[in-house]
Amino acid sequence: MLQILVIDDETNIRKTLSYCLTAEGHAVMAVSNPADAIRETRRRSFDLAFLDLRLGGEDGMELIPVLLSESPWTKIVVITAHASVESAVNAMKKGAVDYIAKPFTPDQVRLLTRRIVRIRELETEVAALREDMQRLGPENRLESKNPGMQRIIEMAKKVAPSEATVLLCGESGTGKSVFAKAIHHWSPRAPKPMAVVSCPAVPSDLFESELFGHVKGAFTGAVRDNPGRIAACEGGTLFLDEIGDMAPSVQAKVLRFIQDREYERVGESTPRQADVRFIAATNAHLEKRVAEGRFREDLFHRLNVISLTIPPLRNRKEDIMPLAVNFLAHFCRTNHKTILGFTAEAENAMMNHAWPGNVRELCNTIERAVILGSGERIEKTDLPDQIAPASVIPAIGDKVALSAIEELHIRKIMANTASLQEAADVLGIDQATLWRRRKAYGI
Repeated sequence: MLQILVIDDETNIRKTLSYCLTAEGHAVMAVSNPADAIRETRRRSFDLAFLDLRLGGEDGMELIPVLLSESPWTKIVVITAHASVESAVNAMKKGAVDYIAKPFTPDQVRLLTRRIVRIRELETEVAALREDMQRLGPENRLESKNPGMQRIIEMAKKVAPSEATVLLCGESGTGKSVFAKAIHHWSPRAPKPMAVVSCPAVPSDLFESELFGHVKGAFTGAVRDNPGRIAACEGGTLFLDEIGDMAPSVQAKVLRFIQDREYERVGESTPRQADVRFIAATNAHLEKRVAEGRFREDLFHRLNVISLTIPPLRNRKEDIMPLAVNFLAHFCRTNHKTILGFTAEAENAMMNHAWPGNVRELCNTIERAVILGSGERIEKTDLPDQIAPASVIPAIGDKVALSAIEELHIRKIMANTASLQEAADVLGIDQATLWRRRKAYGI
């Protein structure tokens, strides 16, 4: 189903197009002038617009770039009783995708609309494939031999077809983003885009612009309109990763959007509507943050409709070796190596490790072992020192790089603390800094 805007000053044309398109199952909004067209485009997103070139005393051709600036993905089809090669070329230059002359038949409209439907489907598929290619990795497999993890997977499958907001809880690296992608792909919204916003990775002063978008000139550096991530996933899913790190100044606006599905771009007062499903993830204890006044209680309750807590890898040891074997096969293919498996000593070391970085740490460990390993099997010596300690562990005063001491210290602190926030507090750094250190060291 497409969201379609009809812009024509003739009442009969608006009624005919609306009837024909509605009968095909599309949602149609019909207006008679450019001002109403711009207002509706700012309120909601449209997949397709039928635009008359003569709108009373106004030129519909000039409306094309305005509509595209508000919604770059909208397909504009020009309709006119004054068809000419010159007007068709001008319309295409301004961004229209097709041209239809009056009088037209319902069959012409249906044929053209079905072609636009296919184009939008292909665009969505390409966007999804690009996103999957960017995130392609063996850790994206959602399988488990652990009964607790299996129950979580089954709950995710049950909640996926609904419109309920889902809150994914668990330590960093347990696979919250994998669950979010799976819920989206299992849902009726799968053909539409999924947008991911990592709350710790976006500076608080830019978060509102990233999420809601901004208009040109809204602030220094805003040289062009930005639709924002919400508009980019219209009809699909918005995934807010590590939402516990969202700045308090933004939380109220996110709450309003979840409640009303309305928002404004930065620098604009016109409210817009969006049809998106919310999935959020956190490695923080949100109830504790609410009690401390660091997270809005009303926002927490809005997010906590369906809560899924993903167990850490150390609590599902039966998954360690199956995951390791899958990772080994993947990295052998990508690195053009033939490694048959793991030695008993290597398996024992991995089974006894606490895996503070969870599945992500295991994935990084196997990738490193494949690259550095030279035998038929992964040896204990191919594993990092924190998993299979060497005879000499770097100490204060040793002739080693400062980064080696820092990495070892961070890994030990994380292994002995219950959350990233606690680890950051012990280390005396903020959580965003710890997040960057972990990324740099592959923890």
